[in-house]
Amino acid sequence: MWGQPYRKNDVEVGARPLYPMMLESPELRWSFIRKIYTIVSIQLLLTIAVAAVVVTVHPIAHFFATTGAGLALYIVLIITPFIVLCPLYYYYQRHPVNYFLLGVFTLALAFAVGLTCAYTSGKVILESVILTAVVVVSLTLYTFWAAKRGHDFNFLGPFLFGAVVVLMLFALIQILFPLGRISVMIYGCLASIIFCGYIIYDTDNLIKRYTYDEYIWAAVALYLDVINLFLSLLTVFRAAEN
Repeated sequence: MWGQPYRKNDVEVGARPLYPMMLESPELRWSFIRKIYTIVSIQLLLTIAVAAVVVTVHPIAHFFATTGAGLALYIVLIITPFIVLCPLYYYYQRHPVNYFLLGVFTLALAFAVGLTCAYTSGKVILESVILTAVVVVSLTLYTFWAAKRGHDFNFLGPFLFGAVVVLMLFALIQILFPLGRISVMIYGCLASIIFCGYIIYDTDNLIKRYTYDEYIWAAVALYLDVINLFLSLLTVFRAAEN
């Protein structure tokens, strides 16, 4: 029953709880977690495929870099994910509309990531991909380990929100008043640390707080954490190379 606490020696329960005083069925929560990571994996594979096409087919990047229509389309691609989040907020429980909107959201971001990588050396991209993968896997395993031992990371929410606000202001200042290569590296390092915190925070929410109907939002949160971490590391390595 949903209202009954997990009983360690109950043979009908089977799986061990993910954290102390777990009140729901571990099997249902594990099933939910597997569903989220399956969705995120598909999003990342789609992002890699789209980005690879943009990077390898040079006329695409040339069109966006040299024409006014390309610049306008690039701006549309940047704002599309934010626009899609609005209808996704209302239809996140309605299948298959929620998956369609999630696909549009992913494709727009994937194209933007591909255009960013198109102007970056292959060495820097590879370094960023490898480091992102290692960090994401390590932090995910750590969060599951820590949750199992009763640690809670919900307190990170306000701090991370404040840090993102500061990061956005930092980026705005950098755009209006460029401060040089060192400031870009500092920005990338700060962003990497912040999104490492978000990976821990959102993974902890995945384990404990997301309801089963919120699988779309859980997938969006984790996907954005991974993409933002990759772009932050890309910024650091690209500034260091220059």
